[in-house]
Amino acid sequence: MNVLEAADIEALTDHDTYALVPRTQGDTAFGRTFTDTVFSMHWSPGRKWHDAQLSRLGPRPMHPGTVALHYGQVVFEGLKAYRLADGRVGVFRVDAHAQRFCRSAERIGMPPVPTELFCAAVRRLVRADERRVPDDERLSLYLRPLLFARDESLALRPADEYEFLVMAFVTEDFFGTVRRAVTVWIDEQYSRAAPRGTGAVKYAGNYAAAYQADRAAAENGCDQVVWLDAVERRWVEELGAMNIFFVRGTGSRARIVTPPLTGTILPGITRDCVLTLGTRLGYVVEEAPVSVEEWTSCCRSGEITETFATGTAAGVCPVGEIRSSRGAVTVGDGQGGPVAAALAEQLRRYQRGLADDLPWVSVVPRSLGGRAA
Repeated sequence: MNVLEAADIEALTDHDTYALVPRTQGDTAFGRTFTDTVFSMHWSPGRKWHDAQLSRLGPRPMHPGTVALHYGQVVFEGLKAYRLADGRVGVFRVDAHAQRFCRSAERIGMPPVPTELFCAAVRRLVRADERRVPDDERLSLYLRPLLFARDESLALRPADEYEFLVMAFVTEDFFGTVRRAVTVWIDEQYSRAAPRGTGAVKYAGNYAAAYQADRAAAENGCDQVVWLDAVERRWVEELGAMNIFFVRGTGSRARIVTPPLTGTILPGITRDCVLTLGTRLGYVVEEAPVSVEEWTSCCRSGEITETFATGTAAGVCPVGEIRSSRGAVTVGDGQGGPVAAALAEQLRRYQRGLADDLPWVSVVPRSLGGRAA
């Protein structure tokens, strides 16, 4: 039996009709306009990972009895490729995303994609789409790896057959190209995750279960929901699609605080970057629980001077206002502050290859034909 290796994926050939023709500029809002290339491979008990290929992205046939549609065996990732300062393209922290993807798959009872195959698949798709990676620093190529069960069966058991895909789209930041502070809604009705559940992995069901709270946030004029812990309903955990940070104090005495990873919080890759970069910038950085009462009262008193959120889609995003059924609280001046701005700039420098003393960027070789005009 031939075992699929990373070199086999790297050696896949482009198809001239879609891999080398520049795509016209489309809608850059998050998740709207996909590139026309997709990577795919399959898993089965006897052959393990096999049939890796690049093909044209389009509708895919799926039996109505497919396990993923009924029992939710679906996990995914989200990462980005950037146009670097020297004109090359780099994928940001692909190894860390590969490792988290493995943990997600194992938690949902699915065969993990080996790290080397995941990284090779991502790099190969980016190589095919290299000409579509924008020069505009406000834009990037967002990559969506996806693993789902393919069995055509309604038996209540884990599937035997799986498919792994990687697709891409050009996007601006999640909240748009103009940096602004967001408004958040403290949800008091629902819980995102419980201890020993699925909160620490990128499982599709976590996101579907959050939509009702997302709707409530939108109805109250907010951009994101704030999730509290499921047991005491008082500890701030994360936002709907981002981790959360608090800044106590100002200047050289500023301290950056984020909730600890308790198994109910997604271990964000951008969160990890901020913990590293905050220390490098000279701030005291700590992981400690913060209650919703402490958060709002310290914002009122001025002890908490900034709140910001982090994620692959949004980067470092300031929080300007907190809303709940008890009223609204402004964070700082409501516009964001210098700590979040400094971290956002440092993160940008690493993403764009302007700083390279950390092994966070995987450079992708250029595709045939060079850059798009």
